Amino acid sequence: MPRRKKPSDLHRSIGQLLIIGFDGTEMSPGLAALLTRLQPAGVILFARNITSGEQTYKLLKDCQTCVSRPLFTAVDMEGGQVDRFRNITGRSPSASDVFATGDRRLFRKHGRVIGESCRTLGFNTDFAPIVDLALEPSKTVMSSRAVSADPKQAVLYAREFLKGLRAAKVIGSAKHFPGLGEANLDTHQELPSINKSWKKLWAEDLYPYRTLRRELPMVLIGHANYPAITHDQSPASLSKKWITDILRKKIGYRGLVVSDDLEMGGVLKAAPIEQAAVEHIRAGGDLCLICHIEEYVTRSYAALIREAESNRKFAQRVTESAARVLAFKKKSPELKRRPPAPTPAKLEKLSRQVWELSEQVSLAKLGTAAS
Repeated sequence: MPRRKKPSDLHRSIGQLLIIGFDGTEMSPGLAALLTRLQPAGVILFARNITSGEQTYKLLKDCQTCVSRPLFTAVDMEGGQVDRFRNITGRSPSASDVFATGDRRLFRKHGRVIGESCRTLGFNTDFAPIVDLALEPSKTVMSSRAVSADPKQAVLYAREFLKGLRAAKVIGSAKHFPGLGEANLDTHQELPSINKSWKKLWAEDLYPYRTLRRELPMVLIGHANYPAITHDQSPASLSKKWITDILRKKIGYRGLVVSDDLEMGGVLKAAPIEQAAVEHIRAGGDLCLICHIEEYVTRSYAALIREAESNRKFAQRVTESAARVLAFKKKSPELKRRPPAPTPAKLEKLSRQVWELSEQVSLAKLGTAAS
């Protein structure tokens, strides 16, 4: 009979299934206690946590001090309307503006400039690029975040953007699997139902994931329902059909699977936070993203422990994903060495790079329009 896992081992494994967000711009006793107790896989910062380059770097360094294993220090940074650094480096161009230039060198430069900003501030993970298709139903929701209705063109941009991130030693993540191009509701508030056939999803929305499956370090799962596929009302982020059967087995993806923020209305319409965390892992996910409320983080952590202690099959799932996360960290050069603290000169250089990229994009767009 196999030796039972010690509770402390189990708790450490479950910590590696969480990337957490929090309030504040500096380390506090409460945050230090939370990080020390949970030992999470990573932390994620938003504009609310970021006031300057030096402050951001110190906050991330202080987070790592509380956690024994290397952290994913993550941010959601796409440029355009999703830009967490605009008060530090100036505004980065949107994905759709860069794509409109038709210049692959600028696609890659977009990823590299964003990646270098991330790296300088202390981040090693960026939840970008978007590979959702720019289709009519999602136009008001996605706006400039999606680049093209043509999946081959979406791949062209994403591949170069990821190369740029990689050159800056930053981990990228495609989103939002299996695709929000047909979603006419914002998953931050609602659970969209996308009535699209398997044949069309496979040929269109899933094309980027099929094509890039060996190039994607992470895939982030969205909170939309696809009734023709799952025959229920659950979001893809909680669906074994989508995560294990389609993404893992049919597509053959071997990287890390991350939920979109489990605090979003799109998933909380389907399940309370603690159940959502358990079901994401049960479905085959590796990392639960919980981006803000400490109570939601602690409730999810406790629920994962309870389920693993009472259900051997679920405990095996926890062990499998924790091992995958730790193996990924071990082989990732992005987590090996932390860059030095940013100097005013380095931050000024970043701002200049962002400005120059924006100017290049504007000029290239004018040239494209003229021709």
